[in-house]
Amino acid sequence: MNTASATKTGSLASPATDTDPVCGMTVQADKAAARTQHAGKLYLFCSTHCQHQFETNPQKYIGTATAASDHGMPMQTALRRAAQGQAKDPICGMVVDKATALRTDRGGRSYYFCSVGCQRTFESPEQELKSMRTRVAIALTGVLALAIMRAGAFIALATGATIITWVPIPALPWFTWGMWLFLLVTPVQFIGGWSFYKGSWNALRNRAINMDLLIALGTSVAYLYSVAVLFFPSVLPVKVEERDVYFEVSAVIIAFVLLGKYMEEIIKKHSSAAVRKLLDLKPATAQVVRDGVEMEVPAESVMVGETVVVRPGQRIATDGLVLEGASAVDESMLTGESMPVEKVTGAKVIGGTLNRTGSFRFQATRVGAETALAQIIKMVEDAQTSSAPIQRIADQVTRYFVPAIVGTAVLAFAGWWVAGNFPQGLLAFIAVLIIACPCALGIATPAALMVGVGRGAQAGILIRGGEILEKAQKLDTVVFDKTGTLTRGEPNITDVLLQPEWTKEQALRLAASLEAGSEHPLAEAIVRGAREAGVAPAPVEEFDSVPGHGVQGRVDGTPLLLGNRRLMQREGVDISHVQSDMERLEADGKTAMLLASGGRLVAVIAVADTVKPEAKEAVAALRAEKVEVVMLTGDNQRTAAAIGRLLGIDRVIADVLPSDKAKVIKNLQAQGRVVAMVGDGVNDAPALATADIGIAIGSGSDVAKETGGIILVRSDVRDVVAGIRLSRATMRTIKQNLFWAFIYNSIGVPIAALGFLNPIIAAAAMALSSLSVIVNSALLRRVKLDQA
Repeated sequence: MNTASATKTGSLASPATDTDPVCGMTVQADKAAARTQHAGKLYLFCSTHCQHQFETNPQKYIGTATAASDHGMPMQTALRRAAQGQAKDPICGMVVDKATALRTDRGGRSYYFCSVGCQRTFESPEQELKSMRTRVAIALTGVLALAIMRAGAFIALATGATIITWVPIPALPWFTWGMWLFLLVTPVQFIGGWSFYKGSWNALRNRAINMDLLIALGTSVAYLYSVAVLFFPSVLPVKVEERDVYFEVSAVIIAFVLLGKYMEEIIKKHSSAAVRKLLDLKPATAQVVRDGVEMEVPAESVMVGETVVVRPGQRIATDGLVLEGASAVDESMLTGESMPVEKVTGAKVIGGTLNRTGSFRFQATRVGAETALAQIIKMVEDAQTSSAPIQRIADQVTRYFVPAIVGTAVLAFAGWWVAGNFPQGLLAFIAVLIIACPCALGIATPAALMVGVGRGAQAGILIRGGEILEKAQKLDTVVFDKTGTLTRGEPNITDVLLQPEWTKEQALRLAASLEAGSEHPLAEAIVRGAREAGVAPAPVEEFDSVPGHGVQGRVDGTPLLLGNRRLMQREGVDISHVQSDMERLEADGKTAMLLASGGRLVAVIAVADTVKPEAKEAVAALRAEKVEVVMLTGDNQRTAAAIGRLLGIDRVIADVLPSDKAKVIKNLQAQGRVVAMVGDGVNDAPALATADIGIAIGSGSDVAKETGGIILVRSDVRDVVAGIRLSRATMRTIKQNLFWAFIYNSIGVPIAALGFLNPIIAAAAMALSSLSVIVNSALLRRVKLDQA
């Protein structure tokens, strides 16, 4: 392949930013880890690994590079397009070719695995854990037997019983100390340690080097050297005796590492249960009506448009609309909302939720991979197997670290051998390989992502990936769209100021009678308010709409007026005594309407888009986190300022068209701010995509279509704070994990190379290092998300 580095004078100019054609990540030209010129075009890469992949087969990636760089394309879409023919193992995170990988289909989606072990772990986690428990038991039994033998030998020496006279030792040439060790350790090496050999083979087949390879290499050297000492001592370059075997070293290393991995798996099983719980939500069967007959069918076979019957205690098979009946449905697993949601005719239902009380029938509107549950599962899985940009540091270090460690181990061995101490060189070689296993480094980010993203999913907060987490720690500005986010999104009656001798019910009856036939939002608010108060409108005669003024008509023969000041002035109705009340209501951002009957004022009715009760609490919590809050709205400045005062928001940007919201975000970013945009994910999509972090508020089956980096399943804006808090906590944990993993390896390798670290101690330390990373990540499950 003819590729040229584009770093020389006269090479193609680098774009300011480009998309890595291999992984789909956005790369800044001045921070690109590598670059390559191909077919007259310059490509930027996030790492030398991606550069090597591209140079090996550029045609595989050229088509996807252009697609992934389309303006406005979300990162996850780019990643999916870039990975043509490839997938990530959901268990270990390894990238595999779909054509050769093992596959399992579940919930309308295909999962690909690098090995049978990963596939079994996904399909039957309990069975795989049981299998690992068996391997751990074999390894620990062998080590325990070795310990008993060693203790027996010491006791024999201490009592002087060095020779057991009744055993015919000369007639038993194989009855030696080395032979007993060989017999005890061999099952440990090849049964207990089989997973390391299998993992090594899979890694080499995928052109990677992982911790399994280092463990297998280190223990195999110790074991095979001991076998040579025992059976073929003449082939060794130095003279050794049978007591110089290292069978025990090999066995104890395998036992320690297996025990550590087993404990890790137990913690992972509890920490990464979010996706498993979501997968288990979907029922196996559903009751559908076909040809007028109700029958039980597999849930996967339900088709769009079919009628599904749900009874108390059953899980809903798929998404749909209620046709008849009523019930209360528990949606807590998907939305985090603890209270059951009432479902009546026309209401949406979500597949996987639990029907509590009544029975109903619904029409299936989405099935398989299109359901909200399937899309949420996909989002959570994509986020858990994604990489934060900070992980590139660990990936690049590991890529060079492992070969360097093997080289260091060889040099340590050679150095000790030249110094005349072959056994010490062998021990140093094994200790370096074991202590340097980058397992803690490799799981530092995935472990935290798995727990953090799973914790968020359980609370109804979906985080799309590691890149979002990394940006969240720098967040200093949150921009809210007002309508539907901070407010309910529909006007409601807020005040009814009555004149003497009139009641609220009388005023609402007259106002609703005039507005009953109108579709104007303010009219709908009045009619809805009357209905909620239990007041029915009366028939209206001589109805007339006066453009720019209001409406008029007769109820029970009495002329009625409902409108603004101009209408009252035109009809000669005295409103001077309520002018101050009108001004006060309007200063609060409310629309004040005047109701008159028979030429006399009856009431002032104020209508406004009411603020969500939790919005003020969310704003206060953000300010406590030292985040500036900005409100965007298309309302006029006076109304917007009133809402801002009510919520405690100092910076309000009013009269903003939907198409201009993205410009506001860009202006804030130009001031050096890291901006999150909070909106409903539909009209606000351009602004959500432009912001550093888009936070989309959605509910039900539309949630998976939002364009935000963080998606709040519930419409509770307090979850904005919870999402930011969770993101920061997850990122903080990733940094802690990486720090301790780096320190651990940096200190341990030189000590091992100099011969000051026994391989057995190295194995224990390595296992504890990995375990500490898992435990630290598991603590994310306890992060406080509520706003109390």
